[in-house]
Amino acid sequence: MNRLGLLALQILVGLVVLAVWHVLTVYPLLGQPKQIQFFFSTPVDVLRRTWTEMANPEIWGHLWITLQETVLAFVFGALGGIAFGFLFARNALLAAVFDPYIKAANALPRVVLAPIFALWFGLGIWSKVALGFTLVFFIVFFNVYQGVREVSPVVLNNARMLGMNERGLLRHVYWPSALTWMFSSLHTAVGFALVGAVVGEYLGSSAGLGYKIHEAESVFDVTGVFAGMLILTVFVIVIDAVVTLIENRLLVWRPGPAGGHG
Repeated sequence: MNRLGLLALQILVGLVVLAVWHVLTVYPLLGQPKQIQFFFSTPVDVLRRTWTEMANPEIWGHLWITLQETVLAFVFGALGGIAFGFLFARNALLAAVFDPYIKAANALPRVVLAPIFALWFGLGIWSKVALGFTLVFFIVFFNVYQGVREVSPVVLNNARMLGMNERGLLRHVYWPSALTWMFSSLHTAVGFALVGAVVGEYLGSSAGLGYKIHEAESVFDVTGVFAGMLILTVFVIVIDAVVTLIENRLLVWRPGPAGGHG
């Protein structure tokens, strides 16, 4: 299927969801519409509120704060995951020693860490960045670790037989092997970086999309909650599109000839 046809199907799915939502909240199929709207609002009201919010300059300030937290958590988490993923994959003893600690740290519920980070770093952006970091780091770490370990021993032995040094192996063997794994994790990591930022804002903040959603929820403004979620969804789609664009550009790169690296 071509790209235009796929886009049409994606839009169709969204329209069907909106149509079902509208029918179930406007018509008395499941009970009194007013009672249902108290819990689910209506798509028309949500879209109208979203438009109103986007026309208000205040929302852009909240978006900017959430964007900063997301980007910082994503960058620091991804860089840390890549660096430690390579380090542990290339050092079996180090990986074996720290294996139980890594598994224990990854098993910790991140919501439990949010109050601790707020205590350590305050209610500013850095507590949200720390929470997002813990989500991004392990996703990228495990993928890079696995990508490096998936390198065929036959390829490694042949490369060494041809005289390739460790620098050449890193560039021409290990890095290309890990690249696909790494980018497959980055799409998920972007979403989790945003989750960390928004959850942190929701639990304790005075700005950001999470704060706006919590503010609406505290007064039982379900339309405001869904509007915030819609803005958040669009936000994720835009960020993921940027990551996809970067991925497509970088995957064009291919290692050059191995000559001169032996």
